[in-house]
Amino acid sequence: MDAAGSSSEYDLAIIGGGINGCGIARDAAGRGWRVFLCDRADLASGTSSASTKLIHGGLRYLEHYEFRLVREALMEREVLWGIAPHIVRPLRFVLPHHKKLRPAWLLRLGLFLYDHLGGRKRLPPTRSLRLATDPVGALLKPEFTRAFEYSDCWVEDSRMVVLNARDAADRGATIATRSACISAERVGGVWNVALRDEATGAVRTIHAKVLVNAAGPWVGEVAGSVIRANVPASVRLVQGSHIVVRRLYDHESCYIFQNADGRIFFVIPYERDFTLIGTTDQDFTGDLGDVRASAAEIRYLCDSTGAYLRKPVTPDMVVWSYSGVRPLFDDGSSEPQEATRDYVLKLDAPTGEPALLSVFGGKITTYRRLAESALAMLQPHLPVASERAAGWTGLVTLPGGNFPVDGFEAQFTAAAARYPFVPEATVRRLSRAYGTRIDAVLSGATSMADLGRVFGADLTEAELRYLVRAEWARTAEDVVWRRSKLGLRLSAEQIAAVDDAIHWMMQEGMASIP
Repeated sequence: MDAAGSSSEYDLAIIGGGINGCGIARDAAGRGWRVFLCDRADLASGTSSASTKLIHGGLRYLEHYEFRLVREALMEREVLWGIAPHIVRPLRFVLPHHKKLRPAWLLRLGLFLYDHLGGRKRLPPTRSLRLATDPVGALLKPEFTRAFEYSDCWVEDSRMVVLNARDAADRGATIATRSACISAERVGGVWNVALRDEATGAVRTIHAKVLVNAAGPWVGEVAGSVIRANVPASVRLVQGSHIVVRRLYDHESCYIFQNADGRIFFVIPYERDFTLIGTTDQDFTGDLGDVRASAAEIRYLCDSTGAYLRKPVTPDMVVWSYSGVRPLFDDGSSEPQEATRDYVLKLDAPTGEPALLSVFGGKITTYRRLAESALAMLQPHLPVASERAAGWTGLVTLPGGNFPVDGFEAQFTAAAARYPFVPEATVRRLSRAYGTRIDAVLSGATSMADLGRVFGADLTEAELRYLVRAEWARTAEDVVWRRSKLGLRLSAEQIAAVDDAIHWMMQEGMASIP
C-alpha cells in the first residue's frame, strides 16, 4: 500500500487517479486538508494518458458557442506552462484553408477570438501563410495555397498527472494506487470507504468527511455499483484514437486539418522520430477494460491525413496506436464531436449527511480550474482550510518545474555539464521528464556504471529505481508507456526485463513513497 502514514481518518477521499482526481488532491492537500486518493490501477492508466497531449483552448469549440470553456482554457495555457515548463512547451499550429469547408473569413474570425479571448501574453499571435513559399507548405498538396498559424502548447499528459500526485503526497496526501474502492457508505456522518489491495486482496476501511467520484469513464459504474448514489450518472462515453507513424517531416510545426464530416484532427511531431495523428470521435459502448483503436479508426485517420499530404499515409506505416474514452457530460448532443467538453460537477449533500461530488467531463487543459471549482463546492462541508487559499496551484510550480518558462535550454545545459558522461540526448530527455529533479534520478552518479544496468534505449536502472521509489511505478507498462514513451524504442524482451527488474525492486522493499 502506497500510503503516507497509517491514519484512516481523512477530510477528503477521492476515487480516481486521473488528472482530475490528482489535481483535486494536490489543491486540497496544499490547503491543509487531509487527503486520500485511490485508483484500482496505475495513475493516469485511463483517459488521462490517451489524450492528444495538448494544452489548448479548443479552437473548434467556438463553433459550438462554448466561449466560457474556451476562455478558461486559453487562460490556462500560460498558467500551466508557468508551473511545469519541463513538461509543457509552446507549439505552432498550421491550419490550411480548405476551399470546400469553412470559409477563410470564419477561420480568421475564430483565430482573432482565439488570440484575444484568453489574455495571451507570452505565446506568439496568429499569422497568415502562403504555402507556396513557406516551408510548412512543402508537405501539403498543391491545392492548399493559404494557411493560418497560431499558438497552443504541448504537455506530457501522464507526467502531468503523476507530478500532481507527487506534489499532493509531498504535502501530506495519501496516494494509494492498485487499491480498488469496493464500497462507500454514509455511516454516522462520514463516508466509510472499503478498499481492496489489488496485489494482496487485503481489504481495509478508511473514513472521510466528503467523497469525490473522479473515476473518469468509470464514474457511472462507481456511482451505481460502489457508492449507490442518488445522483444519476449523466455520462456520455466518447472514444478518441490516435496513431503514431515514423516522422513525416523535419520541421517542428504541427498541423490542424479539417474533415468534411465536421471533425478536426492534428498531425504533430512526436518523440523526436515519430509523428502523432489524431483524434477520432465516436460513441463508445464496449468494454472499458479493453479500449483500443479499431481498424476502421486507423484507416479513417490515414485517409484523412492523406487528403492533405502529398504522400499517402497507410495503415502499414502505423508503429503504435492508442485509444481513450472521454467521460463527457451527456448534454443530449446528436453527434459525439458536438458533445460539450466542459466539466460538470454534481453535488449530493443531504442535510446532516456527508457530501458526495461527482465529476463529469473536463479536459486536461482545465483540470486545475476544475479542482478549484470542486473544492469551492465542497468547502462548506470541510473543516476550515489551515494553509493556502484558492488559486495557489497556479502560482506554485509542480515538482521539477522551478525554473523560468524560457529557461529550459539553460536548465538542460547545466545538467549536461554536471553529467558529462551521460549522452546529451539522454540528459535532454531526462530534463524534459524530471526538470530540476534530474539530480534525484541520477542519484549523484559520476559515471555511467553508477547508473546501473541499461535495459535498452537509454532507460537505466537508476531511473527505474526513481520511478518505483518516487512515482508509484509498479509494472513495465507504467514506465515505458506512461511515465515515458520508451516503449516505442524497446523490444518485447527488453520490456519484459524491465518488468522483472521492477518485481525484484519491489521484493527488495524499494517501493516506499517518501
